Amino acid sequence: MADNTLWVGVLTAGTAVVASWVTGRGTARAARIQAVAAAESQYVDRLRAARRSAYVDVIEQAQRMGDLYWKVTDVAGAPDAADRRGALTDLRLRLRDEYAVLRHRVWVVDLEGPAEVAEAANRLRRSTSDHYRALEAMIGGEAGAGERFNACYAPFWQTVLGFVASAREALRATTAVPPRGR
Repeated sequence: MADNTLWVGVLTAGTAVVASWVTGRGTARAARIQAVAAAESQYVDRLRAARRSAYVDVIEQAQRMGDLYWKVTDVAGAPDAADRRGALTDLRLRLRDEYAVLRHRVWVVDLEGPAEVAEAANRLRRSTSDHYRALEAMIGGEAGAGERFNACYAPFWQTVLGFVASAREALRATTAVPPRGR
């Protein structure tokens, strides 16, 4: 009987060691899986936050430029030609400065991606060119330049709305995770 007790004890101890080893491996694997899932979740959250910030900056900048476009329209109706030309020249300088900020923010969107949103941001940036050329013509006293300037607002605003739609869709779809082993 003593021999059987010894074998049962050895078998029980061996089973306990193997069970402990299997449990330890399972726990370690589960911890690794949990750590990877947490890292992927944090990556997606950081990516979404960076993109959202970049997109909001472009939208805010487009709004600032739109506000200046409205001011140009208001100034264009001024009765005194000299005052009108001076005010339009000042607004042109302000628009040039705001365009520089927009261009920078579009570059950030280009870095953050995705490509569809970057292209929408570039379309928005390019849509400001017609306004600028029409404003130059207004300052130069060209006939019909004011109407041309006003006609540029709707296409500009459509590019803003297109950018917003692309940005919204990109934020909803932001589920990309970093490659494994990163």
